[in-house]
Amino acid sequence: MSGSRTRCAWLGNWATSADPIYRDYHDREWGVPCHDEQRLFELLCLEAAQAGLSWITVLKKRDNYRQAFDGFHIERIAAYDETDVTRLMNNAGIIRNRAKIQAAIGNAAAWIALRAQHGSVAEYLWRFVDGKPFIRSPQDLSAVPASTAESDAMSKALRKAGFKFVGTTICYAFMQASGMVNDHTTDCFCHPDA
Repeated sequence: MSGSRTRCAWLGNWATSADPIYRDYHDREWGVPCHDEQRLFELLCLEAAQAGLSWITVLKKRDNYRQAFDGFHIERIAAYDETDVTRLMNNAGIIRNRAKIQAAIGNAAAWIALRAQHGSVAEYLWRFVDGKPFIRSPQDLSAVPASTAESDAMSKALRKAGFKFVGTTICYAFMQASGMVNDHTTDCFCHPDA
């Protein structure tokens, strides 16, 4: 997609940068509905890894994460042991934070348990927005919230199910990334009314 189109202001200089990672993420992924469980799990892990850091840092390491975490294969990650934690802690291609790595492993186990209880985890997560994308129409970045009642509810439910690094802000970012919420600003060419 063209670099000359108007995009959400949160992209900053990345909207016109020669480095297309951030721009392509905005144009092709952010706000696009996703129902694939493995991809949803990947997004949840990456949002957790991002906590306290910039999203571009995680995006630039995404391919490394996919390789290090077996393509985000949920059952494989749930079976990781301390040897895998050590392997991941020694991997300079990812964010080497023990708590975040252990959370990804624990979250895989919690995901499997949630699937056993509810069937499709994708359907379970999409229930927080009544099964369809919530289309917002923020005029500018100041109108985009960091959390909502829906992300509060998702966070509470996931924590109760044993997930870690799923605070309401992380859940809201996950909802945006997975297209449960569309927060493209009204001047952005990706906004549904554009």
